[in-house]
Amino acid sequence: MLEGIRVIEMATYIAAPGAGGILADWGAEVIKVEPLSGCPMRNFFRSVAADHLKGNPVFDLDNRGKRSVALNTATPEGVEAVKKLVKDADVFLTNVRPGGLERAGLDYESLKKVNPRLVYATVSGYGLTGPDRDRPGFDMAAFYARSGLGAITTPKGQEPAPLRTAVGDHTTSMATAAGILGALVERQRTNKGRLVEASLLRTGIYALGSDMAIQLKFGKLGSTKSRHESVNPIANFFQTSDGIWFTIIPRQGDVDWGAVSRAIGQPELIDDPRFKSSRDRRANAAEVVNILDDMFSTQPLEYWSEKLDEQDIVWAPLMPPADVAKDPQAEAAGAFFDVPENDGSGSFRAPATPIRFGGEGDDAHPRGPSPDLGQHTHDVLKGIGYSDDELEVLKKSGTIS
Repeated sequence: MLEGIRVIEMATYIAAPGAGGILADWGAEVIKVEPLSGCPMRNFFRSVAADHLKGNPVFDLDNRGKRSVALNTATPEGVEAVKKLVKDADVFLTNVRPGGLERAGLDYESLKKVNPRLVYATVSGYGLTGPDRDRPGFDMAAFYARSGLGAITTPKGQEPAPLRTAVGDHTTSMATAAGILGALVERQRTNKGRLVEASLLRTGIYALGSDMAIQLKFGKLGSTKSRHESVNPIANFFQTSDGIWFTIIPRQGDVDWGAVSRAIGQPELIDDPRFKSSRDRRANAAEVVNILDDMFSTQPLEYWSEKLDEQDIVWAPLMPPADVAKDPQAEAAGAFFDVPENDGSGSFRAPATPIRFGGEGDDAHPRGPSPDLGQHTHDVLKGIGYSDDELEVLKKSGTIS
């Protein structure tokens, strides 16, 4: 679908490379410009004291199907090479801090002079303006903690829990890919590029958007409560006799109170004056939860699955990733596919990009394995006009290895 679109990605870690990875799965040519030491995510398992594991699925997820060019952009020659790459590119994608890009002459204003049609996408922790524009910001900090998301999802009186690996990064990856595609659509009309600015902070605030809208409109917001203090006590988690937790998500109004009462075999609760209205159930939330806990703990999930589905209740089991990996519905939804090993030894399963495209032609899929560091440096630079002699000069200057 994106065949013919060339992306120059000068980015490390996850949020920006994740956006490049989505575009690569959708058919774009993505050239990953890395420092000579490589993207730090190449050493992910070493950094968590698990370097005995073979392969690096965390790096592979965001970099499959790309070509790697290793460049020292601290040299004038390295900066010039990036500008030559950008000259005929469609997209420049980076997460280098704004001040560093300006000092190197690789900021938007500089590169749009090289290529006025360039869509320039920048991903940062806190945005391109303001006092924190150059503050480093991983997703736990900028997306989760600073945005309000971490505070509001922590139940009142409890200690905050960390965000799992790259949840905020990949949310920002999706937002960035959408912004890039929007700018490419506009370019079809105007023949001009545009700056696309994504940040972990802004994406985190948008992810929290419904609650943040309440905060902005009314100046106050309810905290996240414990199970027995829930504003809507059936909007909760419950545990079955075989130890499996599941969640119920009731619709607005009173319709699902009747449905849940019938599912547990106690329709008399529908007209119980303690629980008759949503206000009554909120006032007696602990009693509601205790009744439901007692009932759901009497039977296994398989039993309750049938009862809940009979009442058309919105629910889902709390599944660990090991079970999700074997879930036939996740498979049917196209959530996984096979990625080739870099050494040609076979393939491995990995998460797919979040969108499936129907109709004629291939679905979104990996265009190849993740590249070795600098695997394509010489081929790519030759492709934009560098001769063997010029490449030797770059090597001697420490610009390439």
